[in-house]
Amino acid sequence: MPAPELVATPTSAGSHARRLPGVDGVWVAIGADAVFFAILFLTFMQDRLKDPALFEASRHTLNPNFGGIDTVILLTSSWCVAIAIQALKRDLPGAASRYLLGAVLTGLMFVVSKGIEYFLKFSHGITPATNSFFMWYFTLTGIHLIHVVFGTGLLTFVWCKARTGSYHSSNRVVPECVASYWHLVDMLWVVLFPLLYLLRAG
Repeated sequence: MPAPELVATPTSAGSHARRLPGVDGVWVAIGADAVFFAILFLTFMQDRLKDPALFEASRHTLNPNFGGIDTVILLTSSWCVAIAIQALKRDLPGAASRYLLGAVLTGLMFVVSKGIEYFLKFSHGITPATNSFFMWYFTLTGIHLIHVVFGTGLLTFVWCKARTGSYHSSNRVVPECVASYWHLVDMLWVVLFPLLYLLRAG
């Protein structure tokens, strides 16, 4: 039988179901960011159609293991964030703090992993100027990496505040805003990984 503190009452469950996480302005920003990336993805695909042989040959120089590891890292991080928000809803700040720390650490792991991948590319003489594919590879993953760094900074801030007990079931707007942004970062990578590493150009 679940512990009493983990069981949501029908009233609180109903109020959660009717409430959009965070604030409206954050969702507008998230929507605009998603549209921006959608335009980048579509432009990349158009350029790929112009020279599929070049894009396919260049794709084979990428190590899908890096992309797969990065995907697992970000999915794990998003899971930690989701569990942390659930903990705050149930007034379990200690658990929320632990899971937020896990999200911060996995965010840092992604940055390190991508840094290693970039280092290996540059050490083999591959740069954004190498060809059109790598211009897009470094542009798309670089913009996404900036999002990861920014999001990890936000998660670190929320984690520090959570450790002091600043957030609870009736004061969780800031963590929810950060969580919504972080889930966008995760979703963008879920698209980027197959687009760059897995999908055949022709």
